[in-house]
Amino acid sequence: MDLRSATPDELRDRLDAIATRIIAGERLDKTEALALTEIEGQENILLLCEAADRVRRECCGNTVDLCSIINVKSGGCSENCSFCSQSAYHPGEGSPIYGLKSADEILEQAKAAEAAGARRFCLVSQGRGPKYNSPKSKEFEQVLETVRRIIAETSIKPCCALGEVTAEQAEALAEAGVTRYNHNLEASENFYPEVVSTHTWGDRVETVKNLKSAGIQACTGGIIGMGESWEDRIDLALSLRDLEVESVPLNLLNPREGTPLGHLPKLDPFDALKAIAIFRLLLPEQIIRYAGGREAVMGELQSFGFKAGINAMLVGHYLTTMGQPPERDRAMLAELGLEGGEAPVPQGDRHGRSR
Repeated sequence: MDLRSATPDELRDRLDAIATRIIAGERLDKTEALALTEIEGQENILLLCEAADRVRRECCGNTVDLCSIINVKSGGCSENCSFCSQSAYHPGEGSPIYGLKSADEILEQAKAAEAAGARRFCLVSQGRGPKYNSPKSKEFEQVLETVRRIIAETSIKPCCALGEVTAEQAEALAEAGVTRYNHNLEASENFYPEVVSTHTWGDRVETVKNLKSAGIQACTGGIIGMGESWEDRIDLALSLRDLEVESVPLNLLNPREGTPLGHLPKLDPFDALKAIAIFRLLLPEQIIRYAGGREAVMGELQSFGFKAGINAMLVGHYLTTMGQPPERDRAMLAELGLEGGEAPVPQGDRHGRSR
């Protein structure tokens, strides 16, 4: 059946059958996923969301994974990521520039995130990563010590997003107590050169593999709305599945003035919902996280994301933009019958395969 010509009832039946297969342990291939991208129109996209929501409930439950982030070092980044206002190549208007924050400053914000209901707290730093630090740099060791202090003085779980790391640095992170590390692929391998030229997609993948070899969960996703095709989005989701990442942040591009992508229009909210739903159908057990741009792109439709497959979100502010108050997020979850906490991570499917 051509999904573009299906009646609403036919489409609902087809999508329900797809959801049933996925819940039973089958996985969609690229051709099937591309067919889902042909679904158009708000009513039909909501039917797609219904199927994704069913998969989310059956495979992940009703707990929404809550985390918060802090920019521990900002601005003047050596990389030329077209979406980012922290790049030295195109610093965004009003983007802050400062060196590594002190452990006391970071610890204070970790305690605030804990009080706001976050279960994890991610230390994010600009730059290509500790892999390229000078031999005299002590910043990586300072971050490790800060992680140890957060573990000792709070009950929140520290995560990191420091850029590329070697296998040895990944081991050091694990020994310090880091159990999850954010390192996004951002886009498909095919589209990546359109976004960044100062490092490669393969560089990103190498770090993800180093982290997983050290026993650290990979929080690895991307950005929707940078001008990529639907096939690029499918390829990104399939790459994340192949890498067996545990958590998938989905950022919705909020174009920043002064960056190469600053001229792009904001993503249509229903295109965002379609992308979220397809990611859920391709990644049924992964934690799929509302990340940057959800307020700016989704507006009053934010709650719809949780009915399209989302089971995690950042609470509080982002790296260079403001988020909405945590109490508003908690109220939204309560209205949806969802509970903030820690969502389960993939443990392998019913056929004994790990993902």
